[in-house]
Amino acid sequence: MPMTLPMTLSLYLLLLGLVAAERIAELAVARRAARWSLARGAREYGRGHYPAMVALHTALLVGCAVEPWAAGRPFVPVLGWSALALAALAQGLRWWCITTLGPRWNTRVLVVPGLPLVAGGPYRLLRHPNYVAVVVEGAALPLVHSAWLTAAGFTALNAALLTVRVRCEDTALTTAPAPTTHAARAEPTGPTAGAVAGPAAGPSA
Repeated sequence: MPMTLPMTLSLYLLLLGLVAAERIAELAVARRAARWSLARGAREYGRGHYPAMVALHTALLVGCAVEPWAAGRPFVPVLGWSALALAALAQGLRWWCITTLGPRWNTRVLVVPGLPLVAGGPYRLLRHPNYVAVVVEGAALPLVHSAWLTAAGFTALNAALLTVRVRCEDTALTTAPAPTTHAARAEPTGPTAGAVAGPAAGPSA
């Protein structure tokens, strides 16, 4: 397999292993947050499409691992390093969303009645900032090792699922009161929604 930089398939598989470990960490955070929300009477939305999101995000990691090996995809330096930088930025944005939502973040769509919407962090700029991270990472992570079929397939299927997911979350958001300046400054919160995940979780707002 041609290489022009010291980036081998084994190192790429190590990267995917680190991403999978990060997904497990997200799941642990989500379970703790779910207990917090459910104890406060949270209502769950979107159970029907959740398994499809789990399957899609699991397939992303599998495709990233299998395609370069099975199809002999090379590491192309300009593409690979650029894609790696984008994937890292997507991770940073995702964890910015998680820390901003605090205990109300989850891999599922859970809304605690009566709490104000989030108004801090990336939510100052975007309604669903984590989905920007999902879209960017879903395209960039496979392209680190030229897995363009995985990148294209995930992007197309994710676009269809996000249409359903965003509609679901927007419905959930309407059940909470509009954020107030005081509430936003005192406690950055918002309805919990999932983040992109691997084998055991699915994507978030």
